[in-house]
Amino acid sequence: MIITYKTRKVGDVDVFYREVGRPGAPVVLLLHGYPTAGHMFRDLIPQLAENYHVIAPDLPGFGNTEAPPRGQFDYSFDRLAQVVTDFTEALALNRYALYVFDYGAPTGFRVAAAHPERVSAIISQNGNAYDEGLSDAWAPYQAYWRSPSEQTRAACREALSPEAIRMQYLHGADPSKVSPDGYTLDIAYIARPGMEDIQLDLVLDYRSNVALYPTWQAYFRQHQPPLLAVWGDKDPYFLPAGAKAYQRDIPDAEVHLLNTGHFALETHADDIAALMKDFLARKIGNAM
Repeated sequence: MIITYKTRKVGDVDVFYREVGRPGAPVVLLLHGYPTAGHMFRDLIPQLAENYHVIAPDLPGFGNTEAPPRGQFDYSFDRLAQVVTDFTEALALNRYALYVFDYGAPTGFRVAAAHPERVSAIISQNGNAYDEGLSDAWAPYQAYWRSPSEQTRAACREALSPEAIRMQYLHGADPSKVSPDGYTLDIAYIARPGMEDIQLDLVLDYRSNVALYPTWQAYFRQHQPPLLAVWGDKDPYFLPAGAKAYQRDIPDAEVHLLNTGHFALETHADDIAALMKDFLARKIGNAM
């Protein structure tokens, strides 16, 4: 099947998205993280296309989605989640499985907790919802959350550098299996005018995600969504304990740790696709 590239107007945001699969098939909504976009799913999407209607939007502030500039648009996780909700409603997606990665997790969990009847399943790939999943690498960000100032904000700016973005891809992974195209594209995205301050605003607002962990855990306990956690266990930011913690609230959650880093799809797309197809076929069926 051929992947199509489209834009849908959602309020004051032009949401760019990738789409493939037959309408009427079970929907899988892919939500990317920092600092990337729907491009990160380039190796996964074709493997899901035969059995699922796959949609991968770029979030506001990322990729090819066009949103108003900082000061005219609230770059917060609440706003990202509202855009995703409005986007799904604009496309008449009434039921979907959520794949959440990194920033896609707090965005997607807001959507799921607000509309649990719409979520058929969750695949969390290094998408955290538990305190024990946060590594010591979060220390500069936590200092910024506790005491926002120019000094603590500046201390987080290094995470936006080309070197830091490249490190996110390579840390814990076999570098010979990581295409430079992904991090080179992400470096270009972050280098666009005004982007650094947008990203630092989101870094500050990440504290709202940690504050919502108990709410999302209550959602897991109450609604028991079928959940597959697939985790690069060398992730410097989100520890394997964050994957295992899902089973505390969803005893039937399936957890798989892979020998790779944060961007697990770069090295293990085939493994993740196989786990997903097995999981989704059992939990929500497929188009075959």
